[in-house]
Amino acid sequence: MSTAEPSGFTPTGTIATQSDRRRVVFATVVGTTVEWYDFFIYAQAAAIVFATLYFAPAGQGMAQILSFATVGISFLFRPLGAFLAGHFGDKFGRRVVLMWTLILMGLATTLVGVLPTYAAIGAAAPILLIFLRVVQGISAGGEWGGAVLMAVEHAPKKKRGLYGASPQIGVPLGLLLASGVMWVMAVIAPGPVAGSDTPLEETAFGQWGWRVPFLLSFVLILVGSYIRRKVEESPVFTEIAERKEESKLPIAQLFRRHTPLVLLAALVFAGNNAVGYMTTGGFITGFASNPDGPIGLPRDQVLLAVTASGAVWLASTWTAGWICDKIGRRTTYIIGWILQFIGVLTLFPLVNTAEVGMLFAGVAILAVGLGFTYGPQSAFYTELFPASIRFSGVSISYAIGAILGGAFAPTIAQALVAATGGTGAVTVYLSIMTVIGLAATLMLRDRSGIPLGPDHEAEQSVSPIYGLSKA
Repeated sequence: MSTAEPSGFTPTGTIATQSDRRRVVFATVVGTTVEWYDFFIYAQAAAIVFATLYFAPAGQGMAQILSFATVGISFLFRPLGAFLAGHFGDKFGRRVVLMWTLILMGLATTLVGVLPTYAAIGAAAPILLIFLRVVQGISAGGEWGGAVLMAVEHAPKKKRGLYGASPQIGVPLGLLLASGVMWVMAVIAPGPVAGSDTPLEETAFGQWGWRVPFLLSFVLILVGSYIRRKVEESPVFTEIAERKEESKLPIAQLFRRHTPLVLLAALVFAGNNAVGYMTTGGFITGFASNPDGPIGLPRDQVLLAVTASGAVWLASTWTAGWICDKIGRRTTYIIGWILQFIGVLTLFPLVNTAEVGMLFAGVAILAVGLGFTYGPQSAFYTELFPASIRFSGVSISYAIGAILGGAFAPTIAQALVAATGGTGAVTVYLSIMTVIGLAATLMLRDRSGIPLGPDHEAEQSVSPIYGLSKA
């Protein structure tokens, strides 16, 4: 297969200077960080305060399950966001969609910060909370695909993995920022401690401390929007628009020709996402810091450990993006699945020691594998789909993978612990999801360096699934 680009247009690397490319990378990192800060702040609050403040009438155990379920509910609406963003992103461009997803997510997060509790307005409180979480889910469904394409379609061909890692590291950066801010508030406005009879709603953290991180989102929206407005449209979409070759029905075309590819790509992400949501979805935070639970570590110490693990995840994600340009996306993924499996097996034995140092070791080891199964994803997904339907393909695969993987992973984990009285069943569940991710990866062909522009639409429409010659 030829990799020569047509004369007069180079769909990757058309940005004139290195400083322009750095601006693209910076914009995707900042915007994605803000978006996922909003998403993770909700997950942290679901683990710590929402069960008490919004679902208490259901009873302690069920309230926590319902609280985690609201984290998962948003994933059910990610495909809607992905369908909308994919449709408009393939018709009108990546940049405009990214602006709207950022604003939508930030406004929903800010409103959670001023939402009255169940004690104040009754059943309307959890209903409004769920509605705002749904809005977050719609926004998240469109954000990732647009950020990925802006990064990878601007990148030099031999550095797509590295450039593609820029929106990927926005996720651990969002976790770092969310956990860090929540930790600061747990110190400034303490909540209940183990052995205390003071209810959460009567502590400073329960009254106002948890709200501050949500209100901070409004400032982050302004910063992220300003930066994203400074970035040029993707050169690939610019060429498509100039030729007037935008797909009229990109989603219909995607599923008519590439349904198996979408499903396999979704399973790749599901294997990573289910395991990742043990930390990002707040399960470990809630499990380890519950004053009535088997671990009972101080909340601020647990949040600090999770925050520090975000730094490990960031480093491993960036490293994986760089390495996949050297050894290929598929090989990097395979290494990542092995590392992730090791992390799954060691996580709970270390957490269950009830020592904060061991807890950090458990989530940090897991973070290494998570980074290696996440860092190559931007380039891997981008190279799977033809240019005219790429936004739809990337976004919808990611959204379906999120539902199959992380949507209800904390809820499932909570239910397994409640049913069995231990964490062994959770380890089995996460191991199965890791194996599924590995199997899906092995069924996809590595297409590193394939031309991304519209001139190669026919070449890219050939299915990369082993055993099939065309979609």
